[in-house]
Amino acid sequence: MRLVASLALSTALLTGCATVANPDPRDPLESYNRGMTTFNEHVDTLLLRPVATAYRDAVPAPVRTGVSNFFANVGDLWSFVNNVLQGRGEAAGNSFIRFNVNTFLGLGGVLDIASEMGIDRYRQDFGLTLGRWGVGTGPYLVLPLLGPSTVRDAFALPVDTQGNLLNHVDPLSARNSLYALRVVDLRSNLLRASSVLDSAALDKYSFMRDVFLQVRSQAGEANNPDEDEEDTNEGVLPEEPFGDASPRKKPGAARP
Repeated sequence: MRLVASLALSTALLTGCATVANPDPRDPLESYNRGMTTFNEHVDTLLLRPVATAYRDAVPAPVRTGVSNFFANVGDLWSFVNNVLQGRGEAAGNSFIRFNVNTFLGLGGVLDIASEMGIDRYRQDFGLTLGRWGVGTGPYLVLPLLGPSTVRDAFALPVDTQGNLLNHVDPLSARNSLYALRVVDLRSNLLRASSVLDSAALDKYSFMRDVFLQVRSQAGEANNPDEDEEDTNEGVLPEEPFGDASPRKKPGAARP
């Protein structure tokens, strides 16, 4: 792990020596961020994408959907906690009901029964909770291996990690296996999108930065306690691309 961290830091610093001519005010760390993005892309090319491709080709689609549903169901419990912390009663109730319905009727979340029942998903994390409490996003920041983030979300990451049910699985070997499967599942869900992005004639770094910041901004626009929750679904994280078996979403939900 120390070797990976050292390589990441070295790559970012070497690439970050160049000065950005016209820095984006949202991205004062652009030189460093571009270096870290280069490192992450190398790791993705050498390791993550080949493994994710093999997983997609070897595992039948219904099984992959079940895996994605399972991890999404785990996330619903943490979304429930954050919706409570944000004072979103309806969203908290939906998250709680979704988790229990899918856990007990959906084989531990492998089947998304709650979506079939019309119970919408309201995905939230502690970074958005901090935003609800008035904490600004801060500059754009690319994290080693984890990718796009912001300074606020980076500080919230340890809390999100502790709030994730997977972090409390014992033994450690089982926990690490679940985390590895989660990473492969996420990457396999993005294979199609990354292929389109690779073939496009654009600055991938700027494109990914702008999309990420737009999605997070839309996710935080509803941080107003006076808004009617029944009339808006802003403030809800978008569904993971290709990873959710259910196409249901409320009108106005943000999508990447």
